[in-house]
Amino acid sequence: MNIQKSPEGEVMVLALSGKIMGGPDYDKFHGEIKTLINEGYVDILLNMSKVTWINSTGLGILVSAFHTLRKNAGSMKICEVSPRIDNILNVTQLKLVFETYETQKAALASYQSAK
Repeated sequence: MNIQKSPEGEVMVLALSGKIMGGPDYDKFHGEIKTLINEGYVDILLNMSKVTWINSTGLGILVSAFHTLRKNAGSMKICEVSPRIDNILNVTQLKLVFETYETQKAALASYQSAK
């Protein structure tokens, strides 16, 4: 998994790419989330347009980050998932947990309307 950061106002956009499979990905992603919280970013948007695969451990990484951000009065939303990843989120019922958006623009707008 690769992570590219780009701040959009008070929201940090993390563009993820590759496979999210657990193991080293957990340490990398969780370390990134903790660093962002320490920097004052508690609202995170995951752009998953370039994620090719996610397994159950990878889903656990996302759930863990989601809860960590909530404990810090923040939120995590997801945008631009491929049909394959969207299907995985549906089957696992994680679409009921994560707010998902078709575009990054729509997801960023949802942060503004929530305030």
